[in-house]
Amino acid sequence: MSTSTTRATLDVPDAPAFDSPEDERRHRKQQLAAALRIFGRLGYDEGVAGHITVRDPEFPQMFWCNPFGVSFGRISVKDLVLVDEDGSVVEGTRAVNRGAFVIHSAIHRRRPDVVAAAHAHSINGRALAALGSPLRPVVQEACAFFEDQAVYSEYNGLALEEEEGERMAAALGEHRAVALANHGIITVGGSLEEAAYWFISFDRAAQVQLLAEAAGTPAYLSDADARTAHRQFGSPSLARFSFQILWDDIVHAQPDLLDEK
Repeated sequence: MSTSTTRATLDVPDAPAFDSPEDERRHRKQQLAAALRIFGRLGYDEGVAGHITVRDPEFPQMFWCNPFGVSFGRISVKDLVLVDEDGSVVEGTRAVNRGAFVIHSAIHRRRPDVVAAAHAHSINGRALAALGSPLRPVVQEACAFFEDQAVYSEYNGLALEEEEGERMAAALGEHRAVALANHGIITVGGSLEEAAYWFISFDRAAQVQLLAEAAGTPAYLSDADARTAHRQFGSPSLARFSFQILWDDIVHAQPDLLDEK
């Protein structure tokens, strides 16, 4: 008797489709405001540092961003600013963080596949970056970044000059994450949901790695097993769906984040 096997897959919904740029813009802005609230809830904000950007669907050379000097935990859709390729705010009433423009504009220029990028100074991400170390395959979730991450080993102070943004973007290369030595983490994705979830996943995996390596010698996954886990846990559709769970929770708890006026 012959038998056959099929590979089981998760039933993950497709990415949403939109009837107009206006509908897609509203979606991206709502997701951005929610991601910032989630980052605030997770303690990723620190003073004026940290920013998430998402391209405008109609004008992809521009991106939406959180304004300078506003707590992640207080951001609503109405607070977001639209920034052009010269760093000018073309929609919104607040200023943009100079560092946000320098870093994110370089990434968006270099990576047309990137719809969104996230950068913050989380505790675990900074601790790992301080070691100049990449994420290792210590747990399956960390494998989302196996052979898909970089380390930027330079430190040139605040990222206020466009040349520094270009160096960071070059270090990121074609990967989905880069650890900035003595600074923080950047993650990118083909959607806002992906970029935000990759940041959260990276930070949690960094915490596991730091704890495991402090306690002893972890049993890292082999390269072959890590590549298998990368194909599974590195799925963009799974990242989008995982973020949607966080979206549902934050919107239920803080519905004012959707305020447009």
